[in-house]
Amino acid sequence: MEDTSKYLFVYGTLLDEGNKFGAYLKNNSTYYGEGKFQGELYHIGDYPGAITSTEPNTWVYGSIFVMNDPRTILKVLDDYEGFGEEHSHPNEFIRVLLPVEIGGDTLNCWVYLYNFPVANFRNIKSGKYFER
Repeated sequence: MEDTSKYLFVYGTLLDEGNKFGAYLKNNSTYYGEGKFQGELYHIGDYPGAITSTEPNTWVYGSIFVMNDPRTILKVLDDYEGFGEEHSHPNEFIRVLLPVEIGGDTLNCWVYLYNFPVANFRNIKSGKYFER
C-alpha cells in the first residue's frame, strides 16, 4: 500500500456540513462517491468510532473525497480528530490507509479509526452513522 493517498473516507461527523470541519472538508475537496470498508461502527457519544473487522458482512459505510491538498487538509483534520504527536497518547483516533470498496473497485483511502476498546459502546449494526 502506498505511503500517501489523495483519498479520504469519512463515516461520521465529517459528513455533516454543519460541523465546521465537515464544511472545511467539503470546501477543500471533491466528493468522489460512496464506499465501505470491512469493519464495525460504534456510537462513542457525540460521534461514531469505527474499527476494522474480519467478520464477514460487517461494513462501515461512508463517503470518499479527493482532497485538493492532502498534506494541509490532513493536518487540519488530524487536529480535529486528536491524532498526532502533539495530542495526548494514546490518541483516541488513528489515521490509517485502508482498502475501501467503491462499486467494483478498491481505493486506498485515509480513514480515522477508533483506537480504544469498544466493548462498552453500542454497535451501530447498519454500519451507517446517520441511520442509527
